[in-house]
Amino acid sequence: MFVIVFVIVAGLTKAKASNYTPFLPHGARGVFSAASVLFFAYLGFDAVATMAEETKNPGRDIPIGLVGSMTICTILYCLMGLTLCLMQKYTNINDDAPFSIAFRDVGWKWAQYIVALGALKGMTTVLLVGNVGQARYLTHIARTHMIPPWFALVNKRTGTPINATVVMVLASCVIAFFSSLNILSNLLSISTLFIFMLVAVALLVRRHYVTQQTSTHHRNLLTFFLLTIIGTSIAIATYWAKSSGWVGYLVLVPIWFLATAGLAYFVPEARKPKTWGVPLVPWIPSLSIATNIFLLGSIDKNSFIRFAVWTVVMFIYYFFFGLHASYDTALKKSDQSDPTKVAEEGKIRQTFEFLTVDSLNHTLQ
Repeated sequence: MFVIVFVIVAGLTKAKASNYTPFLPHGARGVFSAASVLFFAYLGFDAVATMAEETKNPGRDIPIGLVGSMTICTILYCLMGLTLCLMQKYTNINDDAPFSIAFRDVGWKWAQYIVALGALKGMTTVLLVGNVGQARYLTHIARTHMIPPWFALVNKRTGTPINATVVMVLASCVIAFFSSLNILSNLLSISTLFIFMLVAVALLVRRHYVTQQTSTHHRNLLTFFLLTIIGTSIAIATYWAKSSGWVGYLVLVPIWFLATAGLAYFVPEARKPKTWGVPLVPWIPSLSIATNIFLLGSIDKNSFIRFAVWTVVMFIYYFFFGLHASYDTALKKSDQSDPTKVAEEGKIRQTFEFLTVDSLNHTLQ
């Protein structure tokens, strides 16, 4: 934090307003293309949600941690970008060490070492936090037996999933060492955007649908409005990628708006949040769906191909192994939680043991 504040304050003392001319050298498309590639920078926030088991009051602390960290980091991101572009012309910014080279070029060679040290510290922190979050994801998946339950083992002394953490660290090191940063950043961003879109869809389904409680009519309306929201979002992103006109937005945006309004007024909420819930449902989730899909439209074709291949591999694994394993695990847990079934299983076990002992006695006699 000290280095970030130093970069912003010291950098603005070397600011030149002329460096912001032209203000948008690559136009709006350049802005959204960069935003889609750099979306992986927002991965750290979802790691907060994975720490619920290790939080004393998750119902209160997790939302505060998510919203607070996202707000602070967004402000800092904007200030850092503003400072860099005011210090140096965008054509002269170094891709590998932008702030260090910028301070060197404005005559503060000593400052580049402070910035480099802060960057090294920041990257180390991000990697550690990323591994913490990913290990928790792996642990939750292992608990459903979609992957070997060995990954879900928690160390008794530390209370942390050591097996999942070690495997994730080693796997990340191997992938990072043998892969290009551009390929990884694009693939990570497209995966994150797609997952965040699915989270928004899941939120709408969870809020408006409950099995055996929601009527068939409301279920059909929910399906129709959801498909319309997703379809118009895809159409808007495609139109943005393929055309430079604006007529299509006059048709597609109102359809998206009407579908969201229809979901709000014609499909009642079937489930209310107990502690903390997303406000302005379905407007915020619907806007999240549209935004994530819109940014997906700015990612290159090769990244979509890689993402499609990886998704197909995961689907094959899920349908041939993960689905059955998780179903068996869930069924076993539900049977154990049902006192009637537990009592029946106990009686059967006692009868079996009695018959076994009785048969053994007869045999011995």
